[in-house]
Amino acid sequence: MRLGTFTISAMLLALSPTGCSPSAPTRPIEDNIADRKRLVDASDAYERGDFTTAYHGSKLLAEKGYASAQFNLGVMYEKGQGVVLDYTEAARWYRKAADQGDADAQFNLGIMYENGRGMSQDNAEAVRWYRNAADQGLAGAQYNLGVMYENGWGVAQDYAEAVRWYRKAADQGDADAQFNLGSVYSNGPSATQDHVEAVRWYRKAAEQGLAKAQYNLGNMYLTGRGVTQDHTKAVHWYRKAADQGLADGQYNLGVTYIKGLGVTQDFAEAVRWHLKAADQRDARAQFSLGIMYNNGLGVTQDNVEAHKWFNLAAIQKYEGAATNRDILAKKMTSEQIAKAQRLARAWRPTQ
Repeated sequence: MRLGTFTISAMLLALSPTGCSPSAPTRPIEDNIADRKRLVDASDAYERGDFTTAYHGSKLLAEKGYASAQFNLGVMYEKGQGVVLDYTEAARWYRKAADQGDADAQFNLGIMYENGRGMSQDNAEAVRWYRNAADQGLAGAQYNLGVMYENGWGVAQDYAEAVRWYRKAADQGDADAQFNLGSVYSNGPSATQDHVEAVRWYRKAAEQGLAKAQYNLGNMYLTGRGVTQDHTKAVHWYRKAADQGLADGQYNLGVTYIKGLGVTQDFAEAVRWHLKAADQRDARAQFSLGIMYNNGLGVTQDNVEAHKWFNLAAIQKYEGAATNRDILAKKMTSEQIAKAQRLARAWRPTQ
């Protein structure tokens, strides 16, 4: 169970100050062959979905004081696997393991504090436990600690500290940390801005398949920040993000087709990508579709469809959408307007 199968993934937060003073650890489970076998058996049961057997095996070992089993028991209580979901019990077992210095338990206990599950929400406590795990080299905790410093959650805001912790996690290959490090270098205070470094870290995350990093790298190529401007490469990275369903990537890819940047101008392709983004409630794409239908660009000219898309963008307060809708309405019959309004009311995103 402790073989990586039970670890809970990180949220988007962090830890901070004083390190904990773990209690004296129990005898390592490796020293007891019978208990070691019980832990392996419980892990095997968990892997095959027999959570009841996994729970009982873990409980026996957890009550003997083994940190690994205490951690695993916390996971099962948090997920409701083999036992009724109980955040308070999850936090109790995480704490027992965390007090023995278990980094994964410290990390998960930090998440519980951050989200107020099983205890009162407390960012300062979240920071404390994240720091304990981060000091042991746990990349997820280092990343979360960086987030806390960047945003001033549970600790004084400190971009230099955020960068320090992001870099520790990024150097371990954590794609989210690489992305956030790129963001701080790209958009942080002037003292931290370095577009060349931003590109370097965005690229590392993008090459791991992180869609938001691919999108940001596309933006850097589009504008020539930190890299030689190259619209073809911008399109390349936008397409990768768009293919993963990122609305921002789909919208920007559509724009490149409208303007012919890095690709041959193709309004039909622009419509195709903006339909995908609009389907995710992207107001920019909805407004663009209003324009395309109004002018017959890449689609057959259709005032009803144009009115519908302008209306949907206007509902989201997109600038100019309500004005365009109302101007268009003056050219439409009352029946056409009623139909467009019905279509807008009936519209539902599929994603």
